[in-house]
Amino acid sequence: MSDLCELFGRYFDVITDDTSWVADEAFKLRYQVYCIEQGFEDASQFKDKREFDDFDCRSAHAIIRHKPSGNTAATLRLVLPDPENLHTPFPIEQHCGDYARLVSPILQGVPRDSIAEISRFAISKDFKRRFGEAGTVAGIGPDRDKYFEQDVGGKRVIPHLILGLFAAVFRMSVERKITHWYAVMDLSLLRLLSRFGIDFVPVGDMVDYHGLRQPCLGNVEEAVNKLWEKHLDAWNLVTVDGALWPAPSNETFGVIR
Repeated sequence: MSDLCELFGRYFDVITDDTSWVADEAFKLRYQVYCIEQGFEDASQFKDKREFDDFDCRSAHAIIRHKPSGNTAATLRLVLPDPENLHTPFPIEQHCGDYARLVSPILQGVPRDSIAEISRFAISKDFKRRFGEAGTVAGIGPDRDKYFEQDVGGKRVIPHLILGLFAAVFRMSVERKITHWYAVMDLSLLRLLSRFGIDFVPVGDMVDYHGLRQPCLGNVEEAVNKLWEKHLDAWNLVTVDGALWPAPSNETFGVIR
């Protein structure tokens, strides 16, 4: 087990169980972040203090649980293809104008039932300790050079939580045979992921969707293989030490580990 896996596992659990409890924890944290902290959604529409929308009925939900406190530290969802009608739009197709037309050539030949959308990314304010972090959904402030600090006990954990959420997305994708991801992401989150080798391809112009966001596309295999190339500890965390995904051959990158 890598040092990063051991450190993350000491403090956090990645939970992707398909249960009402996981979804309920996700909805409660989303209400706090999207309605109360950010004001992206109208809190008065959610009397039970749980934020949800029509896409949740076809989504897989994940949370990161903080072991010492038992609190939900972060959440996201993976919006899945509609099993009743594969042509039902994803959120990105519904809200981002010409995005579907622009991305069509890239996804030519990719079955629509192997595409999903990463959505509703949120981190609890209790884990946004530095100046500038508490005012963002992802908890990413302007001081990006310090994001690789290892002080998990002191809650300087934004990179760990983001990696944990990516591990959750990867796990849910492997289980459901998803090969490509849609996403509409904040640029700071895209830059942080890129530092780990997780690159999403920008497609089209920035859009004003819960703030300025970049529509983009990710390839599951390329992302996890580049993670192996660039940050082996993170690859071990995401793939559970290779249990979910085999290491690429040395010939793939022309390197020897």
